[in-house]
Amino acid sequence: MARKARIPVATTLMGLGGFPETDELALGMLGMHGTRYANYAVSDCDLLISLGARFDDRVTGKLSRFATNAKIAHVDIDPAEIGKRVGVSIPIVGDLKNVITSLLEYVEPRKDGDWHKQIAAWKKQYPLSYKQTKTGKIQPGFVMEKIYEATEGDAIITTEVGQNQMWAAQFYQYSRPRSFLSSGGLGTMGYGFPAAVGAQIGNPDRTVFCIAGDGSFQMNIQELATIAQYNLPIKIAILNNCFLGMVRQWQELFFNKRYSSVCLQSNPDFAKVAAAYGVPGISVSKPKDVEPAISKAMSIKGPVLLDFRIDREANVWPMVPAGGAINEMLGEEDS
Repeated sequence: MARKARIPVATTLMGLGGFPETDELALGMLGMHGTRYANYAVSDCDLLISLGARFDDRVTGKLSRFATNAKIAHVDIDPAEIGKRVGVSIPIVGDLKNVITSLLEYVEPRKDGDWHKQIAAWKKQYPLSYKQTKTGKIQPGFVMEKIYEATEGDAIITTEVGQNQMWAAQFYQYSRPRSFLSSGGLGTMGYGFPAAVGAQIGNPDRTVFCIAGDGSFQMNIQELATIAQYNLPIKIAILNNCFLGMVRQWQELFFNKRYSSVCLQSNPDFAKVAAAYGVPGISVSKPKDVEPAISKAMSIKGPVLLDFRIDREANVWPMVPAGGAINEMLGEEDS
């Protein structure tokens, strides 16, 4: 339907992979840590078609400023979701597959116009990016890009919760449904590693990467015993900044770096912990070693833990401050 009518597609965190992000119509994720062009497009559009999304606060930002120019068509299998948070012009209750299939015969082919030119300009002006620091510190976006290249975009990615979750959502391009497993509404730290176990057992022929933060990973670190015992070929990538990173980012931006209860300087050596469980561990502290380490991990048939010592104060950009509209994003230049 999107391709026939040339409709740009933004994706929620939990919907990543539902529409291939390699498609020219893809806008990536929207919301608090979404792409600028997705947030600008949603803010300026005149018709917003929501397929199964629940308009949570991380997507909408300030409700009174959300998609104020748009008529909203909301399709959901649960009637309680429609109109619960935003006003809806066209409510449709039903299964998405049935609804979209029925609509297709009424959708007329369209050509690109000024709207597509505007979105292309936003994409060119505001790409997702990160700054390689002169100090030679590893940037998390760089790690995710190299994992994407090594897996050719065909891995199942599970995540913990926090900055690691957002970097995984931003910098890995998902092209298949159910290839991104993450704890959305509840935001449960410790989710990603057990999820990777289930994903690997259910998909023995696919590569499974668990993207973790050093805080979240320690919630279920004992599952190293499980993957060792059953020789599950899960690859664990810890984006290790010795912080509870997302909370630290908020304390930096909104509380003048008054860091409280977020510093994890007493972290163990994760590679050695993995080795104690019988899982190969690799510590990486330099950007030049990132790609070789990932290649080595991919060449090993069993489980591997990669401990990436990233830039300690790397932040997730862009970011919509709490209570802000989604077209009012902060970037690295504002920090």
